[in-house]
Amino acid sequence: MITIDSLTKKYGATTVVHDISFAARPGRVTGFLGPNGAGKSTSMRMMVGLTTPTEGTATIAGRRFADLPNPGREVGVMLDASAQHAGRTGREILTIAQQIMGVPATRVAELLDIVSLTPAEADRRVGGYSLGMRQRLGIAAALVGDPSVLILDEPANGLDPAGIRWMRDLLRDYADHGGTVLLSSHLLSEVEIIADDIVMIGQGRIVCQGAKSELLQAAGTVVRATDGAALQRALAAAGIPASVADDGSLRTEADPARVGRAAYDGGVVLTELRTADSGGLEEMFLELTADTQRERTAA
Repeated sequence: MITIDSLTKKYGATTVVHDISFAARPGRVTGFLGPNGAGKSTSMRMMVGLTTPTEGTATIAGRRFADLPNPGREVGVMLDASAQHAGRTGREILTIAQQIMGVPATRVAELLDIVSLTPAEADRRVGGYSLGMRQRLGIAAALVGDPSVLILDEPANGLDPAGIRWMRDLLRDYADHGGTVLLSSHLLSEVEIIADDIVMIGQGRIVCQGAKSELLQAAGTVVRATDGAALQRALAAAGIPASVADDGSLRTEADPARVGRAAYDGGVVLTELRTADSGGLEEMFLELTADTQRERTAA
């Protein structure tokens, strides 16, 4: 389990991470999201002891990363897949990690198979690897110690669609077997598929957090009927505030079951009734971090 408590990082007068608190729990995948410059990478570096917090704490199973006796056996970390010795082979990099952590030598071949690096690829120097191959090697290195926690920054970067599906299945299986996964990614559609919980930050502050299903459901309900005016009256009679969208549908924060009951009681035939999460995680992300985006969506 990863526990972040009032974590803050200042560089002079500039605060890049401001008093963030959350937990990534065992058996769940937590998506750590935010625009570029939001403070994600700095936060993750503080979690693994590469950056010292100005205030607050980041602990793994109740201890700071620096206090873990053999960190790689408890926490698998990949913050930059390109930060690997270009002159060594993939097999050598995994072998060094295996020897440092004191795990069986057979773990190297096992991991090469898990991440689908062929023997020929494993014996090539990393300087000749594609970005996707570096990602696979980075994930393998994070898994060497068979840790209970994974902290991954952009693990799908550079992977093709089949590789992204493989990575998703790997992390889902890891969490389903009790592991804790914290991942940062700009591939919001992938995070939406795999994540159980979401922590979103903008300008160094948490803008929302919670179970993915609850956050998306909080978007409300979209409802439509052939007689829009009658539908509005039925919702009003049930005490349900609603607004009219440009396409003529109604949007309300009430859940679909309550909206459907109100329409039924008012004798209104519905042509559409659904949760208003069709835009999913991407829509929520853009809305909650709008003031931190470099690009602006035209009104």
